[in-house]
Amino acid sequence: MNHNAPLPLAHLTGNRPRVLTLAQLREHGVSASEAAERPWQQILPGVFLLHAGPATSEERLHAALLYAGRRGAGEAMITGLAALALYRFASAPPLLALSHIDVLVPGTRRLRSTGDVRIVRAHTAPRSQEVTGLPVAPVARAVADAVAQLSDAGTVRRLLSEAVRSGHCEPAAVVRELTVARLLNRAHVVDAVESLLAEGRAIAEDRLYQVVRGYELPDPVWNADLRIPGGPHLGGVDAYWPEHAVAVEIDTRAPRQGEDEEWSECVRKRETLERLGVTVVHITPRKLRDWPEQQAAVIRTALTASGDREPAAYLVVLPR
Repeated sequence: MNHNAPLPLAHLTGNRPRVLTLAQLREHGVSASEAAERPWQQILPGVFLLHAGPATSEERLHAALLYAGRRGAGEAMITGLAALALYRFASAPPLLALSHIDVLVPGTRRLRSTGDVRIVRAHTAPRSQEVTGLPVAPVARAVADAVAQLSDAGTVRRLLSEAVRSGHCEPAAVVRELTVARLLNRAHVVDAVESLLAEGRAIAEDRLYQVVRGYELPDPVWNADLRIPGGPHLGGVDAYWPEHAVAVEIDTRAPRQGEDEEWSECVRKRETLERLGVTVVHITPRKLRDWPEQQAAVIRTALTASGDREPAAYLVVLPR
């Protein structure tokens, strides 16, 4: 082959990343020995950068995916800090500053980390999201994979906070992934999770307030403690309409270790209130975020239906 002649790779001209596997080069009639004589670089096993000089961030990402998916055994996707950079997290380093690109692959893959690619395995692979044309792990999974490599408490806290505050995902989704990854035995992660849940609850409470005001529901007593007169404390609710005996609770529980007792207590409280004639409406933060009109309709229906029920027991309502 005449090495001075242009190769049939016209589809790589322009702004596209100039990265191909050896198998793809062979499809273009370029052998391994011919590729080695070109001013190209084998930046990963079986993956060539078709120009001299350093790879761009986009080319590093494409190369990592080509390396991880070159045998076609299941989908590979960007995860960890690289994924968060693609999601434009302000708290994640820019792609150029990352020493490694984390790639999530099915747990059955026999593939090793190499060069600047770090292989992360998933027992159950999530469905990827497309970001800038690349398969990327969902935010909650990417956060967990990033946290697994971090020891700085401040960085972990900022990543978790941004994931929730910017509306990428709910706290429960992040905690679920951290639990599966067995990261909740690290003190700095536990501290960050406690802050995350507190912030997530504050955001959800504000959304509930906006639903009540925005859809012109009657004003409730906010953050109320309910008691039987002269009797026991029944528990707190996020909103309570005494005239209708309707309570709303935001379910911000996350799947963490040792939550059976907490869940049992929630069930006991709900059953006790319902025996006393109180309708308890449970709403998740995600529903408040994604379907506020529907949640307003659920609350309105409960308030309207109160006129058809037997009167509820009289309860003392105190600020929580």
